[in-house]
Amino acid sequence: MKSYKDLDIYNLAFEYSIEVHHVSLKMPKFELYEQGSQLRRSSKSIKDNIIEGYGRKAYKNDFIKFLTYSHASLLECKGQLETINELYNIPEIPDLIIKYDNLGAKIFTFIKYVEENWRT
Repeated sequence: MKSYKDLDIYNLAFEYSIEVHHVSLKMPKFELYEQGSQLRRSSKSIKDNIIEGYGRKAYKNDFIKFLTYSHASLLECKGQLETINELYNIPEIPDLIIKYDNLGAKIFTFIKYVEENWRT
């Protein structure tokens, strides 16, 4: 790996954060700065924590810590999507929930890989 951009989890997190941003703008106007804003922040936090963790990859425990933060942000984002799915009829939301479920599994698997195989 030469860059965090070589990580599949980063690329998916980035792609999904862009999707979430656009989908969140379909929410009712009164939600754009409440739940919409929280959704956008949590989705972008996933990729940002992957980047920060990669920047600390020389320190295995720091790398794991930030990957764990990334996974936690993913769970927050997914929870927001589930709530929005119940409140509003936005057709893209169920697909995003599935995408984040799959990304969560990939992040979890990568955390296990780093725990077991990473050399500092």
